[in-house]
Amino acid sequence: MVELLTEAISIGWPAFAFLIGLLFYFQAKATDPVQKKNVTFKTFIGMLCALMAFIAIANYKNNFYGESRLLPVSLVMITCLAYIMGIYFTNIGALMKIGGFMFFVAAALSGYGNWLPQVEGGFPPPEVKLDFQSMTAQQLGDEGEKIIFGGLGQSKVQGAIGKGQCPLCHGFNQGFLSERAPNLWDVPARAEERLKHEKYHMNDPGSRDTVQKEAFEGSGTATTGQEYIAESHACPSCFVVPGFGVKGTNDKESPMPRIHKPPISLTLGELAAVDTWLYVREGKDAPTYEEIQASYEKFIPEADRPQASADGDEAAGGVLATGEEPITDLFMKAGCPACHTIPGIEGATGKVGPLLMEGSNAPKRLKDPGYGGHATSAREYITESILNPSMYVVKDFPDNQMPKDFGLKLSAGAVNKIVDYLSSLKEGQDLPSLEDFN
Repeated sequence: MVELLTEAISIGWPAFAFLIGLLFYFQAKATDPVQKKNVTFKTFIGMLCALMAFIAIANYKNNFYGESRLLPVSLVMITCLAYIMGIYFTNIGALMKIGGFMFFVAAALSGYGNWLPQVEGGFPPPEVKLDFQSMTAQQLGDEGEKIIFGGLGQSKVQGAIGKGQCPLCHGFNQGFLSERAPNLWDVPARAEERLKHEKYHMNDPGSRDTVQKEAFEGSGTATTGQEYIAESHACPSCFVVPGFGVKGTNDKESPMPRIHKPPISLTLGELAAVDTWLYVREGKDAPTYEEIQASYEKFIPEADRPQASADGDEAAGGVLATGEEPITDLFMKAGCPACHTIPGIEGATGKVGPLLMEGSNAPKRLKDPGYGGHATSAREYITESILNPSMYVVKDFPDNQMPKDFGLKLSAGAVNKIVDYLSSLKEGQDLPSLEDFN
């Protein structure tokens, strides 16, 4: 507030000086004490209104290009000063009151629009093709950070999540306690230790007591630390770190999706970038690109390997979906099935987030005393939960797990299509036809 006042005074000091000059002029000219008192009072009112006007201007100046939602406050202040002027300056009272009413309507409409959930539009960024194989280890690691966290340097930002969606479950900082999946700090060294674990059964996958014993028949087990990392990505349930299995399975099944398959679908080049970052961020020498590729080829059959485009892999980031995709593809591109179970969507069996039966869930959550959002309907709630997931966190699910940049990653059409589908899912009713949303 102090900064706003300072800005207002710096903008409006000539007007204030002029009003003070008028005050002295009329004080000197007036002879009647009552008239002098009236002049002083009206000058004070004029200066107050001028201050309000310049505060409104300063607020616009400071916040117009930012993300502040306080811009309608400026219109409210102008409305107030117009009515004040109308009351005390009767010769222009009618004009001021009409102007005040117009600004009041503008403030009401602006305020309503400004507090609705925002969907930012814009042109999709240009596609950048990458040749991972020709990169240095540091360059490859930088791309890995972008894939994991959504941008270079974002590994230090809480809640940052990229295409790989790893931070939804894993911690990456030393000493951080991960509840859903192991902390990946120092994973290159710990990978070697995992090979010696009594339940890993190196070179003897048939002895494993897990829902899946091998990545595919005949693939065998890892024999090096890098191969273990590759196997854990390609076949998370081949070995489950004790304490991190799906509840009720006695660590026989992992909740982690296979990230080379939809909805994440990392290519071998992207997987190599991710693994390289795990090494270089700790100052360790990473295996070569070819060595990492070979480790994944051991556990991912050729038919299951996501193919990069003919021009190379696409850079991480950018718009995920435009809304023109079939509804199943849209959910896959957004990555929803990695964490959520979505009735009617094949492969959407995630267990990290709540079941998305939103036609039934949304009305109940709007009535929850703990709900502090701005939605007043099921559609508004679903939209809000996509664009601002921390506004209301479903009980028994932690905050800061869902990406908060879907307003940038999904077009307005994509968000609306997702909302249309989720709002049609209701308990006890038949699932909607996917064709209706394609």
